[in-house]
Amino acid sequence: MEHSDDTRPRLTSPRPPAALPTAYDREWAGEVRTAARCAAALFALLLCIDGAAGSLTWARGLLWCALALLLFLVLYPARVSAGDGWLASRRLLRTRRVRTDLLVAVRPLDGITRRLVLRDLLGNRVEIDPEVLVRNPALWHRLDDGARHALAGGTLRCGTTALDQLAHRLDRETALAVFRASGLE
Repeated sequence: MEHSDDTRPRLTSPRPPAALPTAYDREWAGEVRTAARCAAALFALLLCIDGAAGSLTWARGLLWCALALLLFLVLYPARVSAGDGWLASRRLLRTRRVRTDLLVAVRPLDGITRRLVLRDLLGNRVEIDPEVLVRNPALWHRLDDGARHALAGGTLRCGTTALDQLAHRLDRETALAVFRASGLE
């Protein structure tokens, strides 16, 4: 029987940890500038060659401008960002987002460039360059934390090997950076 004057300790739930801020690809802006410089250099080169040949017209100038714009669109990098339980990749016209705590599969794609394909339980799919994760430890931390939750929850069925290989690579790069900084190269 309980009395109102019982002095039992009250159980309180621990405060939830403070949410980490959203992490972004720190080198994205530099990659956009590089893409713009490449497109501008191609445009200037084509104009110079066409002008030197004496065949430069407005129509040809517009054609070279369209070609340079096409190169810019091809080289334009995706902006990768991650928060607590999600990872997003934003291109010019579309943003793709996956729930990292509900990941189902993580697969590496080999081709001209290496890609990492993430799929979640909701059917969302994101392709990212693994170099972005290597260059930005905060993004890797958010992805790894979400993948661990997915593995503990039993949803991550395929891709732990790919994540382990990426983690080893990230550890190796970090150790090399520490050695370089300390002069022990």
